[in-house]
Amino acid sequence: MLIADSITVGYGSPVLQDVTLTISPGEIVGLGGESGSGKTTLAATLAGLRTPDAGRVTVDGVPPRRARGTTAMVFQSPRAATNPHLTVAQIIAEPARIHRRPIDIPALATSVGLTPDLLDRRPHTLSEGQLQRACLARALAQNPRYLLLDEPTAMLDAATTAAVIRLVVEHATTLGVLLISHDPALLEVACTRVHTLHKGTLSPQLPQAGLSEPI
Repeated sequence: MLIADSITVGYGSPVLQDVTLTISPGEIVGLGGESGSGKTTLAATLAGLRTPDAGRVTVDGVPPRRARGTTAMVFQSPRAATNPHLTVAQIIAEPARIHRRPIDIPALATSVGLTPDLLDRRPHTLSEGQLQRACLARALAQNPRYLLLDEPTAMLDAATTAAVIRLVVEHATTLGVLLISHDPALLEVACTRVHTLHKGTLSPQLPQAGLSEPI
């Protein structure tokens, strides 16, 4: 289980205040809230990219630094999150190269809906949706137990959003997923439960029906 236990995080002044959140493998937890409420900071802290000022984060019972590769994060802007000089295949393979583990790049690309002809291309030749799929494949290449998605569909059209979320739902049978979005309807359809951040404080909502409608 990925746990934030009463964490406070700030940049001079608190951004998150006494926030507790749990994510278990096999569930999609939604997170909404206005811009500046601390959603990205919470995801980055869960990923081990930020250290809380108070409280603690544990990944399957250990600190994030001892669980490297267990969590993977997909950011809002795929273009800002990828090296424009790398091919799609190289982007997907980055975690495998860092962790020195073999992966089947064509199979992984196919699993997120990328065709083999895209693997030798560079980011500027891909659409936002195609590049976000590559970022999702790169995250999955870590073989994580927890996937943190920070507004992954914010720059996508409705059809591409549906396709990306469908892929996330398929992988959530074995992964624990945090899905951050400004779209309440998307969170309601895709998530098993939804929380809202308001001025750094987490408020739970009622459990969602969870995929009650086709995506």
